[in-house]
Amino acid sequence: MIDISARIAFLKKLHLFYGLEDDDYEAIAENLEELSIDNGGVVFEQESKSENFYMIYRGSVRIVRKQEGKENLLAVLVKNDYFGEMGLIARRKRSGTVTATSDTTLLVLNRADFEEMFKHSAQLRLNMDVAIRSRKLARSLRFKWLRPDEVIYFLARKHKIVLYQKLVAPVLVLAVPIGLFSAWLTITPIVIVLLASILSLVAAILWIIWTVVDWGNDYYIVTNQRVVWLEKVVGIYDSRQETPIGTILSVGIETDQLGRMLDYGNVIIRTFVGKIPFNHVTHPEQAKRMIEEYWNRTKEHAVGVEKEALKNAVRKRLGLPLQNAGRGFGEPAPVAQKTTPPPKMSAGWQAILKFLGTNTLKLRYESGENVIYHKHWIVLVLDAWISLFSSIGLLLMFVIRLFQLMFDPNAALIDFQNGFNPDTWATIFFIAFFPMAGWFVYKVIDWSNDKFEVTNEQIIDIDRQPFGAETRNAAQLENIMGTNYERTGLLGNIFNFGTVHITVGGTKMAFEDVMDPATVQSDIDRRRMARQAKQNEAKIAGDRDRMAEWLAFYHQSAEQFKEEERKFKKGGG
Repeated sequence: MIDISARIAFLKKLHLFYGLEDDDYEAIAENLEELSIDNGGVVFEQESKSENFYMIYRGSVRIVRKQEGKENLLAVLVKNDYFGEMGLIARRKRSGTVTATSDTTLLVLNRADFEEMFKHSAQLRLNMDVAIRSRKLARSLRFKWLRPDEVIYFLARKHKIVLYQKLVAPVLVLAVPIGLFSAWLTITPIVIVLLASILSLVAAILWIIWTVVDWGNDYYIVTNQRVVWLEKVVGIYDSRQETPIGTILSVGIETDQLGRMLDYGNVIIRTFVGKIPFNHVTHPEQAKRMIEEYWNRTKEHAVGVEKEALKNAVRKRLGLPLQNAGRGFGEPAPVAQKTTPPPKMSAGWQAILKFLGTNTLKLRYESGENVIYHKHWIVLVLDAWISLFSSIGLLLMFVIRLFQLMFDPNAALIDFQNGFNPDTWATIFFIAFFPMAGWFVYKVIDWSNDKFEVTNEQIIDIDRQPFGAETRNAAQLENIMGTNYERTGLLGNIFNFGTVHITVGGTKMAFEDVMDPATVQSDIDRRRMARQAKQNEAKIAGDRDRMAEWLAFYHQSAEQFKEEERKFKKGGG
């Protein structure tokens, strides 16, 4: 049984109850009921009535929704998470089935107590509003870069006031077609005025649509693993800046007078490598508390993992069975190992493909455990189009000239009557073709020699000029402080290529013009996290083992010391 003081301490950790009075905490704690669910037990089914609000005191659950015969995993929630509030507030049936994934203890608030609390606490409604907005938006969107074990806790767009401010100009422009149409009706009834009115109306409407779509494309996201800022300008720019949630240094708020009146502002998240601004978000104070809660949970989890590892080290010294602590908050799932290796090619085929340069034109390929990226083909086309079209043009002209010679009885490709006399134009086209073709091949090889490689230990930028120098920049994965990508320009957005910027200590590296930069960024980030986890584990394992050895020695010697102390006191010493 969880006592009242423990329940209050639990409630104070949740952003949901931030700002309540002590009496409110006590009243809520007294109304909570304790519910234990065994691993695999169902908390509630989809389409059942919404009767309670749940908070996870210990354990974990998963939420699954069935749609068209398929099960979609919505989220895996752990200790200090909550669920069931959306059904109560919207007064609708459950949208998914919740099942315990371990032995779980829930603190439950029934509908009547929840509605009473929600009705009388304005602070609670504000806190809840941020969470509900985030969950509704998260369910309406699908981010392909999101990992299967990643849960979105905070998701926001800019406040609508930003949209209204941006709409002022295009709405004012609507006066132009209205004025032209009025002039066509009353002053100058000529067709060109009517046409100008229609065209300006179409332009103004397109501007309004573009503004609305552009406003809706920026997202600020906090998951159980990272902080993400998505920024996109339709057809021009696309960027995702992210940092692990564990690298946060502080969370602050900036507001102006209008923001304080309308309850919006900037939430500034400072990390080791700079700041990620969540600009113009609604309820900034509540958003800040929400982000801080998940940041603190990450830190607490790190401490807990270390304690549990120390216990296991002591157990190992004492010959006791080890316990699996399981995966906690913010800890990514281990990467599944491939059980079935791909079939290997024969040595002969490998030699043939190597001779043909099978990877030369590939934008992404794997070599062993390494992933190698080339710049997008568009970069090659833009760089080599002169040599390419010149080569093709000269070849075509040479072929056309051959056809002309075939049907011209007075001309020949080579005239041997007066010595060796080749046709002049055919010779020019033939000779000029080779340097142009060579120039094009040089460009292809030069493009192909620019590689960006991600290994399990490093990121490498290789730039080698044909017959020239090679530049090779490398950085250890664990030294990466942050990453972001950019897609700029119309071509970048149409063909989905851009640059991934990587901050390494005080310098920066760039994987330039790679295809699908969002996926490249995810590849780097996933390997960096795995590398850091492995190195951190190795680093602390030595200290932990030494400490465990001392603790085990103390444990084994404790009884001996007590016996010696007892004999000493008995002997009157």
